[in-house]
Amino acid sequence: MEVVIANESHTKYAEIICDTIADSAQVRGTGIAKRTPEYVSAKILNGNAVIALDKGEFAGFCYIEKWGHGKFVANSGLIVHPDYRGKGLAKKIKHKIFEHSRNKYPDAKVFSITTGLPVMKLNSDLGYKPVTFSELTDDQTFWNGCQTCKNYDVLTRTNRKMCLCTGMLFDPNKKEEQEKTPIKVKTFNRLKRIKQALFLKKDKK
Repeated sequence: MEVVIANESHTKYAEIICDTIADSAQVRGTGIAKRTPEYVSAKILNGNAVIALDKGEFAGFCYIEKWGHGKFVANSGLIVHPDYRGKGLAKKIKHKIFEHSRNKYPDAKVFSITTGLPVMKLNSDLGYKPVTFSELTDDQTFWNGCQTCKNYDVLTRTNRKMCLCTGMLFDPNKKEEQEKTPIKVKTFNRLKRIKQALFLKKDKK
């Protein structure tokens, strides 16, 4: 198994990457912004993606987004093919894309929004901290990307203050402080339950 920075030779995997992301979201029943093969290919060609391959077979993927003129970057679209789940591959991909982000954009704040507890735990291990959405990028293009998510109505009715996703941020200026205080997964479980209860209650009204 190899996890490498993707290049032009890997654009042929763009379609299966998009299909795997969409299938995963449907199985989990969670909201997720849709990606197209053209969009994924552009990330690969720009050198802003990593891919995991097993003897030429697609195993996993993640890419970098740049926002606010490079002040923020996001590691997005993390996905592992069902045949390779439960083997620690997501952690390897996450560490690789985080390292690539830090090398390519050393002064940028790295952020993530996700509903997935495993991703939250991976982020926490890397030094991310839970933050309010106001601490994330104000780049409207980023938030426009949420329009294809099924939870977009939650985001809009709260005036973009919160959603079922949890915002997490790695600030390179607070690197030592963040690494000393990792967040336990129990915290994320509690946060997720509170959000679900809050928005389900509003929906019933």
